[in-house]
Amino acid sequence: MAMLYDFRCPTGTVTELFVKSDEFSVSCPCCGEEAGRLIPSPRSVLEPFSGDFVGATDKWAKHREITIAKERKAEEG
Repeated sequence: MAMLYDFRCPTGTVTELFVKSDEFSVSCPCCGEEAGRLIPSPRSVLEPFSGDFVGATDKWAKHREITIAKERKAEEG
């Protein structure tokens, strides 16, 4: 099964290509040199419920207020 991976060649060109998961190098479509597969950076999400991450908690509270307002408006209308 082909998946989308990022590859970087020695000249610094980064390219996204669909390749099999066991392929770790490809020929760069721009310069023809061997491009190696990049390791994807992990995505982290701060949980808003404990209050330890104030920004995440504030964002969650604001989004929740908007959601509640939309639900109330839908009930009325």
